[in-house]
This record gives sequence, structure tokens and C-alpha cells, in this order.
Amino acid sequence: MTKPGPMQNERAFPFIRLNEREGKPRARGITEIRGPYYTPMGKRYLQDILETMGEYVDALKFAGGSFSLMPRAAVRELIDLCHAYNVLVSTGGFIERVLAQGPDVVDLYIKECKEMGFDIVEISSGFITVPEEDIIRLIGKVQKAGMKPKPEVGIQFGAGGATAAAELELEGTRDPQRAVLLARRYLDAGAYLIMVESEGITESVTTWRTDVPAVFVNLLGLEKVMFEAADPEVFAWYITNYGPEVNVFVDHSQIVQLECLRSGIWGTKSLWGRVITYKR
Repeated sequence: MTKPGPMQNERAFPFIRLNEREGKPRARGITEIRGPYYTPMGKRYLQDILETMGEYVDALKFAGGSFSLMPRAAVRELIDLCHAYNVLVSTGGFIERVLAQGPDVVDLYIKECKEMGFDIVEISSGFITVPEEDIIRLIGKVQKAGMKPKPEVGIQFGAGGATAAAELELEGTRDPQRAVLLARRYLDAGAYLIMVESEGITESVTTWRTDVPAVFVNLLGLEKVMFEAADPEVFAWYITNYGPEVNVFVDHSQIVQLECLRSGIWGTKSLWGRVITYKR
């Protein structure tokens, strides 16, 4: 396979104006897509996605530790294919499952991630309570191993496992200001980006907490956070309110729809012709 460049083939209908996008590696407008989880994903399936939409994919995230169920060679093929298209590869938040098995297993996990070719290690704690100093130590370990640490921060305990909304509501939510202060500490410790969990904000709630993303953006900056938005209504809301250069995580099946909104070529009635960038 020939390694593709930024736009190896001329875009179809090149006379149609699109909103300008930074080339990869992008500092803003980052799109991370979900890899194997709800559907299996092999190299042929991923090849189709990247051949057609690879220019708009910045990272692929394995979800639910799915890589630990797959043949080692198959995982490596997916990672190598992503790298051929200048796409970073993330572990997803599986480390919180690994943490329960002790420090030695955590060290083995980080070492294996590096050897397999992962670029990003997500550090999540949706189901468990981890002291912030331990998260900072993990950030340092991931950095030392030569990968990008990406802590996940949210306001909902028990998030990340398709828990029923009613059950999550009983858990209550955390103070958004406290979550942002933690995120700031993690960035100061060397975090690559902060992943903002959707539960308690736009997922598993009766009313969206639209005040929470504003707190993160206002105090940390748009470039420092990525919002989980694996629902078309959610990523459309983020683009409406924060523009086409907001960083979002979506399912791989949604990459075309998302990029249509970012580029300004299509959209719902509320967004039709209203997503515009101005660059010179």
C-alpha cells in the first residue's frame, strides 16, 4: 500500500467551497473515532474508512479493551494502517480495568502499549476512584514510555459502561469546577489533551448540562479539551456553540456526517449554511 499524503488524490468536485481545515497533525478541530467495540473492525473495514475519509480522522480509539480480545497480529495491523494515514491510535480507557490488577500489571500494560505501537494512553477512572496524585504519576509513566497521556475527566461517577440513566442519577454528579481544576493539574503535569466524559452532561440525563462544557472551555481553552459526542445531536450542538474547530470523539460510523457539518456543506435546518470559517 502506498502511504497517502495530505490529499494524495484530488478531492472530488474541487470547485465546491469547503470550510478550511488545518492539515494533520491538527491542534484544533481534532476528530477521534471509535474503533472496534459495537462492531468488529478488521484491516479491510478500516482501510475503507481511511481511504475515503482518512484526511478528516486524527485518532482512532479502541474501546472497552477490545484489543485484549483480538489476535496480536490483527491489533498491530490496525495500528500500522492508522499510522500509514497519519492517524494516531489510542488505548481507550481500559487502564482503569488494569489498575485493579496492581502496579506490576499497570507497568506491563504501559510497556505493551508502547511495543504494540499505541500513540495515546487514555487514563480514565469512570468506574473507580483514583487519587489525583496517582493519575499524575500515571501521566508521568506514560510520558516516560514515549506516549501521549490523555486523562478523562467528568462529573458523573460510574460513567463509561452504558449504565442506565436512572442508576447514574442516583449516584449524583460532581462539581464541574472541581473537575476543571483536576483537568488543569493534569495538563500542567503533561497531559496531551483532556477527554471530557459525556455522562452527566449530554448522556444519561433528562436535561443537558450545557453549562459544564462552557466551564471547561472558558477555563482551559478549546484546544485543550475533547468532548465525547457519539450522537449526532450532541456533536451538532458542539459545532453550533463552539464552531467547527471543536475537538470531539464520535463513532467511526459518524465521521462523514460530522465532517459534513465541520466543512459547512450540509446540515440540519438549524445548521444549514451557518457553519463558516474565515481564513486568509
